[in-house]
Amino acid sequence: MRIQRGYTRHAEGSVLIEFGDTRVLCAASVDEKVPAFLKDRNRGWVTAEYGMLPRATGTRTEREAARGRQSGRTQEIQRLIGRSLRAVTDLERLGARTIQIDCDVIQADGGTRTASITGGFVALHDAVSRLLLAGAIAESPILDYVAAVSVGMHGGVPVLDLDYAEDAACDTDMNVVMTGSGAFVEIQGTAEGRPFTRGDMNALVDLAEHGIRELIGRQRAALGAV
Repeated sequence: MRIQRGYTRHAEGSVLIEFGDTRVLCAASVDEKVPAFLKDRNRGWVTAEYGMLPRATGTRTEREAARGRQSGRTQEIQRLIGRSLRAVTDLERLGARTIQIDCDVIQADGGTRTASITGGFVALHDAVSRLLLAGAIAESPILDYVAAVSVGMHGGVPVLDLDYAEDAACDTDMNVVMTGSGAFVEIQGTAEGRPFTRGDMNALVDLAEHGIRELIGRQRAALGAV
């Protein structure tokens, strides 16, 4: 797993994150305005967009822009990314501005949404650091770290960070989002084959927590916070 900060020139925060063969470019852009529903409320907004390049997978996928609409999967993933990042952001401290996180999957081998959350946080952190340096905000709105990882039951064994082959063959697939303090933002779990037991679920959540603590350590190292 690798995090490369400053991957592109123009974005206020940009990160290339790699989970094995999954690679996602996360770019944070600051916009000095907020959505209409936040007008005159003196608070900001953090949101996300997610997409996959046509040859991010083994066969070419048509661009969603060419189809004229986003898929339900895309909408669900970008909402998850936005919720995860807002969970660790004080929107009042951010002020009346929006930070948009664009997550573009360059290459997919499972876990693209979890990689987007983990890399998106680092891009968000860099964008906030620029606002602090410019004197645009008085204190950081970032309250905690946040990261995500996939887990699953593969052949009856709990597996961390499923690749595509494992994901396609697993009995249970779960995505877990947690903060640095150990609180859960979201748990998405589905029985793809046989139903999973409470014991299976506990084992998967424990494994995810172990993985996320390691990921947050990698985030801290990338940001020079260790």
